[in-house]
Amino acid sequence: MKRHESMRALVIGSEGNIGKPLVSYLKSMGYAVLESDIRPRLRPGYVVADITHPLDLLPAFDWGPDVVFLLAAVVGRTTAEQAGSLAMATNVAGINNVLQLCKRAECMCVFISTSEIYGPASESMDETAVPQPANRYGLSKWLAEQMVDYEVRTSGLRAVTVRPCMVYDEMEDVGEHRSAMIRFASNLAHGRPIEVHRGSARSWLHVSDAVRAIEAAARVESHAVINIGHPEVVPMIELAENIRIELGADTSLVSTVPPPRDVTLVKRPSLERQCSLLGFEPHMDLQEGVRRVCTVQRRLAASAARTSAAREAPVSTPGIGELGDGARPVLASAEPRQQKMGSAR
Repeated sequence: MKRHESMRALVIGSEGNIGKPLVSYLKSMGYAVLESDIRPRLRPGYVVADITHPLDLLPAFDWGPDVVFLLAAVVGRTTAEQAGSLAMATNVAGINNVLQLCKRAECMCVFISTSEIYGPASESMDETAVPQPANRYGLSKWLAEQMVDYEVRTSGLRAVTVRPCMVYDEMEDVGEHRSAMIRFASNLAHGRPIEVHRGSARSWLHVSDAVRAIEAAARVESHAVINIGHPEVVPMIELAENIRIELGADTSLVSTVPPPRDVTLVKRPSLERQCSLLGFEPHMDLQEGVRRVCTVQRRLAASAARTSAAREAPVSTPGIGELGDGARPVLASAEPRQQKMGSAR
């Protein structure tokens, strides 16, 4: 395999929460990087393209990438349920388009899947277990994984599939469709209540670690499916309390509720392959990660509060004596002016 300094990497989905940090990391490692995303941007080294319209990706593949990091997707359980047709079109048909282009360009593909494929009915979160996805997001990613495997077996595509488990970042997008970490921190920072699924637990992988693992996947010689995550599994109520304490939020804002049926209660991924195949171990501990997330969300909440206060502040109208010498108040006419339309006479 080439050295990093001579490797060309095409990152599809470069504007996403993992894509942006991945681009920065690849550049720091000496890769020549070409970015592509559906979001309009106008800058060197960036191609606007929708993976469901592959013709727009041709210039990116004509550039001659050695490896394609394929992150583009409709992401998230709730989003994919609400927009099921869009999720399937993007996460299945769109992925197939990119795989065909990878074959055409004879480049490697690192496909980013999700731990959501396992589902609550799976016996374990081991890469050898048969997934039983419980939502359209997990299902669409599982179908895409099958296409990757098919192309590897039938056409010799070089590919590795990575299944991230609970990746977070202090700079990620905020919204109710996002993961619990960022939702808890954002809502508590704004003084809003949060609900924690009773009995749930997760391991949390900071994006700075995730991008190291994803880059390492490009150096795996043969096809493999690899979970990436943090070995420390933490009860969600403990995470919520840590965030609440860090932000100084009131205890009344945290409550527990029964989990929905389609949610995996405890996510404990098998991480043997990330060690043996990627040589990867995470560096960021959860306490430091929570501190970073809370620092950013506290700042955003304070900024929002200042903006709201400025909008609600009364606007004072100066009296005649306050206008200064030579100034005259503008008085509204009792009768509206008639617009001149041209004389009919």
